Amino acid sequence: MYIRDTIAAVSTPPGNGGIGIIRVSGALAAAVGETVFKPVYDGGLVSHRFSFGTIYDATTSEMVDEAMAVYMRAPRSYTREDVLELHCHGGWLVVERVLSLVLSCGVRLADPGEFTRRAFLNGRIDLIQAEAVMDIISSKSESALRLAQKQREGALSKRIEDIRCRLLGALALIEAYIDFPDDDLGETDVASIFASVGEAQSIITSLLLTFEEGRVMRDGISVLIVGKPNVGKSSLLNRLLNENRAIVTHIPGTTRDIIEETIMFDGLAVRLLDTAGIRHTDDFVEQEGINRALAKIPEADLVIAVFDASHDFGFEDQLIIDALVNKPTIAVLNKTDLHQRLLLPGDDCFVTVVKTAALSGEGIEVLKKTVCDRFLRTESLDPRESVCLSRARHRDALTVADTYLCKFNDGLVDRNLELLALDLRSALQSVGTVTGQTTTDEVLDLIFSSFCIGK
Repeated sequence: MYIRDTIAAVSTPPGNGGIGIIRVSGALAAAVGETVFKPVYDGGLVSHRFSFGTIYDATTSEMVDEAMAVYMRAPRSYTREDVLELHCHGGWLVVERVLSLVLSCGVRLADPGEFTRRAFLNGRIDLIQAEAVMDIISSKSESALRLAQKQREGALSKRIEDIRCRLLGALALIEAYIDFPDDDLGETDVASIFASVGEAQSIITSLLLTFEEGRVMRDGISVLIVGKPNVGKSSLLNRLLNENRAIVTHIPGTTRDIIEETIMFDGLAVRLLDTAGIRHTDDFVEQEGINRALAKIPEADLVIAVFDASHDFGFEDQLIIDALVNKPTIAVLNKTDLHQRLLLPGDDCFVTVVKTAALSGEGIEVLKKTVCDRFLRTESLDPRESVCLSRARHRDALTVADTYLCKFNDGLVDRNLELLALDLRSALQSVGTVTGQTTTDEVLDLIFSSFCIGK
């Protein structure tokens, strides 16, 4: 990537729409505007002012489209470079024609995420905020959007900077004694160093505790519905979705493949997977469906095990329990509108037990709340109120930093200053990768390659 060249891309989704936006960033942005855009009123393009006019082909003098143009002079732009946006009609042919005219002005097509990467490289945002931009675009739920907006505003970045400041303060003290070896590290300074590192480690610990909930808010959860045939799994799915998505019959083994749908539970994206009834069978096709159901168990965040409350506990029910060892599971006693006969052998292997009548809807709201409470347990971790980690990259970097700080604390007794300084520098290196201060080009390439072109 050549940061000095000028790039362009379509910033609106592909296909036909009411409007299409072509974004240009770099030193040639103003020249591109003068070449392809002719304002109706004299005076040319004024920075941060929309102008109405026409886009035309300078080689043929042919008008291509009516459009609005806005020029944003550096550094007051998204990339901190000169930026031009052309807002034309949203037909794909018009948009492609305008983009072609722009590229003919000595501009190249942008790589995925290159506008945001330039914003990062030019110091407008840090790497956490850059990733939050993509999270905003790809948010599937209200909780994910709120979390991404908070990270884009810099809430997590401030906590990371708090960690860095404390570690830098401790490192400065240690390096001062390294530079003046005749001085002994005083107990007052030892206490100060220990306090600074302890405060940094405390922030890291509190952030790491938020990861699982932050991941859930960002990505949602997968919930697998299992049970033997005819216990009401498909009826339960239909009731949760409030539509007849799965076929429901009295014939055992109706569901042969996995049915997957996504729904919102109180702002949480939940991917529901209905599976074939688990039992012994000689039917090859049904057995394949059962195998697929069993294979999905390790991948699910949560399992809903459905039992028929109107029948005695049987061998096939035990098959279900045996398949769910060490897996977070909610037991659902369905068909409670009928005479209840089922007695579970023990509920210690379940997160909780919920009673439902899927056909009438009884207990469905309780089940939804139980699922949400399992993953969004405390108001203190609401993304509107506090800071959460939501990416494995952030968690892994802070985990490595915490490991170095534990090593630092162990070595503080021996007071080998060079080794203590090395541990702190290593911790700072790991912390710096979160915001991008010490991140390699390979990592940046990987992160920004997941962005859409034009952002």
